[in-house]
Amino acid sequence: MLQRRIRTLLVRRLSLMNHFWLTAPIVALLWAGCSAPPPPNIVILLADDLAYSDLALYADTGLVTPNLERMAREGILLTDFYAPAASCSPSRAGILTGVYPQRVGIPGVLMPQSTRGLPPETLTMAEMLRQQGYATACFGKWHLGHLEPHLPQHHGFDEYFGIPYSNDMTPDSTKNPNPYARRHPPLPLVEGVTTVATEPDQRLLTSRYTQRAIRFIEQHADQPFFLYLPYAAPHMPLFVSEAFEGASSRGRYSDVLLEIDWSVGQILDALERTGISQSTLVIFTSDNGPWLVKGEGSGVAKPLREGKGTTFEGGQRVPFVAWWPGTIPAQSVSHALATGLDLMPTVAALTGADVGVTPFDGHDIRALLRRQPGAALPYTAFFFVQGYQVQAVRAGSWKLHVPHRFRSIHGAYLATWTHPGAYTRDSISLALFNLDIDIGESVNVIDDHPATARRLVAMVDSAQATFDAYRPEPR
Repeated sequence: MLQRRIRTLLVRRLSLMNHFWLTAPIVALLWAGCSAPPPPNIVILLADDLAYSDLALYADTGLVTPNLERMAREGILLTDFYAPAASCSPSRAGILTGVYPQRVGIPGVLMPQSTRGLPPETLTMAEMLRQQGYATACFGKWHLGHLEPHLPQHHGFDEYFGIPYSNDMTPDSTKNPNPYARRHPPLPLVEGVTTVATEPDQRLLTSRYTQRAIRFIEQHADQPFFLYLPYAAPHMPLFVSEAFEGASSRGRYSDVLLEIDWSVGQILDALERTGISQSTLVIFTSDNGPWLVKGEGSGVAKPLREGKGTTFEGGQRVPFVAWWPGTIPAQSVSHALATGLDLMPTVAALTGADVGVTPFDGHDIRALLRRQPGAALPYTAFFFVQGYQVQAVRAGSWKLHVPHRFRSIHGAYLATWTHPGAYTRDSISLALFNLDIDIGESVNVIDDHPATARRLVAMVDSAQATFDAYRPEPR
């Protein structure tokens, strides 16, 4: 921490170099004691339901998001990055713990009526980093338990401000046309562990989270910090501040993306203004794919198959950009398979955290992010799990689905202002896809590669036995 303060002091006082003959010996003396780089600040910016093909970084959208494009230009873009799960709560659990969410009792989405949450004994990224002397804060949508014992301040965060679950979980019919939503309580806005408002003006959420994040950066620029900013957007219903209403000329969904991009820019600017950009790793990604049944209110998964709530590529392959000036080479692109499970073990390695015998399911991807020559591929296999059922596995370029049913956008009734929308039900038999040439999972090549299929089926069978052990006993 002393190293961080000395380095920050030097950066902030560069103007003194006009009197270099006085300051040079002092600078040299201070710097000599700081040869080892201090642990980096960690900033995770998490969009909600952002689709793989929503950004011009991945598809020809015509929408310019200058700050995200700057992050990619000055950092690294991953093309084959997967959310830990295809829905909100389990994906967030995986990101913050580094393990499949079934292992920590979060196999599916938590509702306002849920009494469960992330177990108190679970080691989160925030707890790990606070033990390292980091200041920690979460501003945004939590969705890992809304009762007080499950809120962020009981999981390692010094500060919390945000909504405890999704922004559609409200009885307000103007925000959620689903008649079953009438059983929800009013949407709370929480500061720490205290509800400070109900049914807050959602048009202001992104800007309020961003303001809090900037203040946190400025207050803790001289010590290591972990900032987790999980946006409530672009999850339906869509809300955007007056400043961005109509800004895209492409509809409200694109307006919302522009406001998120603005927020990203504000964070980057704050890091540069405080002189700590080169000691900060910033990650931008999404918790899962698009909520396709919402029609114009959702993102675009194509050319990926299906979307949120499914284990097809559209459900879990998501954008990922990392920025760390001076450490991550600019204009980098990686096609290696990586996932949200990797963030916790990577941050642990970067900060020298002692995690004991914690058996992470994710991997340390420092070498991948730094584009080190000869870096080993992190995964031999990644499993796509719905509830406790292993529905698919990816190994290299191969992805195998075992027989399962799923909700489908094909033939679905898309949402209107008075109807929440309705998926159709479909099923898939044993199927093998080569994602290098068939990213849309459209051509089943299992008959052409029986040995590969048998190998992957064996992987699924072995993994299924493990996930069955996580399944709670019936009451």
